[in-house]
Amino acid sequence: MTGKTLVFLCVANAARSQMAEGLARARAPAGWTVYSAGSHPARLSTAAVRVMSELGIDISAQRSKGMDDVPLAQADVIVTLCADEVCPLAPGGRARRLHWPLPDPAAVQSDATARLDAFRATRDELARRIADCFTGT
Repeated sequence: MTGKTLVFLCVANAARSQMAEGLARARAPAGWTVYSAGSHPARLSTAAVRVMSELGIDISAQRSKGMDDVPLAQADVIVTLCADEVCPLAPGGRARRLHWPLPDPAAVQSDATARLDAFRATRDELARRIADCFTGT
């Protein structure tokens, strides 16, 4: 594998890590490959797809993946995105590890507007942090 590899991990690989994957792919320097996965993959969140489309980033073709479905052993950077849940443990290796304890917007139990606002807040925080993934490797 040539270039650099970035992997985002969370539990369901349905919202946070999917949005992070889409943002990072859109902003990655040349030579970077970006993946996301979860310890207990679920289905891609339609709310995540919707709020990413507001930025002109289409993640609708992405799918939830398990940790065995991405090249963790070759990762240069692994970012875990768990706050209140137990984060997946990635195998040891040479990867630089970052932990961003962001609340799961899918856990918000409210009306549709408040729920989308939670997804937007998570998306915007991910966007703010993404550049950190590509420095120091």
